[in-house]
Amino acid sequence: MSESKVWFITGASRGLGRAFAEAALAGGDRVVAAARHVEPLKELADRHPGLLVPLELDVADRSAVFDGVERAAAAFGGLDVVVNNAGGMLYGMVEEATEEQIRAHLDVNFFGAVWVAQAVLPHLRARGGGRLLQVTSMGSGGGMATVGFYCAGKAALDSVSEALAMEAEGYGVKVTVVQMGGYNTGLFTTGTTNTDPLPEYAALRTQMEAMWGDAVAPEPATAAPVVMELAALPDPPRRLIVGSQSFDHVMEMGRAQTDAYRSWEHLSRIAPG
Repeated sequence: MSESKVWFITGASRGLGRAFAEAALAGGDRVVAAARHVEPLKELADRHPGLLVPLELDVADRSAVFDGVERAAAAFGGLDVVVNNAGGMLYGMVEEATEEQIRAHLDVNFFGAVWVAQAVLPHLRARGGGRLLQVTSMGSGGGMATVGFYCAGKAALDSVSEALAMEAEGYGVKVTVVQMGGYNTGLFTTGTTNTDPLPEYAALRTQMEAMWGDAVAPEPATAAPVVMELAALPDPPRRLIVGSQSFDHVMEMGRAQTDAYRSWEHLSRIAPG
């Protein structure tokens, strides 16, 4: 990779994507910042003339993704680091969600990320290598009431990205699943689609809302140094949890899951195979 890298970041108009774009620019790199609405990027582009190219893009549109990636690669003569960050939240119980809501959610959070990966890989190979950072969630290891479809999309992306890492490494392309903790990104406000609540789940909904609490999440900029370091590593990990509290939480969930399996080991071992 050249000393000055070219980044392609989706979902770059706000939240984590915006923070990653700002960090890359501060490090002397060039950025193609993709988002459905690029107006919020104008001020950032004005502050970094010639170094930031806003790109209007809906990742759910596969043909638009392939066309957009071609334009992104042409902007600075190639791509070095791709951050597959675009996403949203579908908030509600599994029974409450409509088919339209579920499909629209996965079109962005899962299929959109797959389209981006498919489109950028030829460019990364042509570059002789590169980084593909697949932004998922620390909650992708298991489902949870009210955010089941969000967890499902991120879990699917985790699995596909693991396969992709094996497929791409022979070409020098390093794929990392970046499992983000909770940050103040607006995901639960401007980035959320809500189901129509059923009265049968009122008590559980109240319980879950109390569990989420009202603590102030860290700002996205605090996660940017981790991503910058990750992009620079010659041999990055295939998975990384971003966030100290999130790391502890994931480790605890893993221990609880192992204990649950062990408690029913006798039943598992009845069957061969």
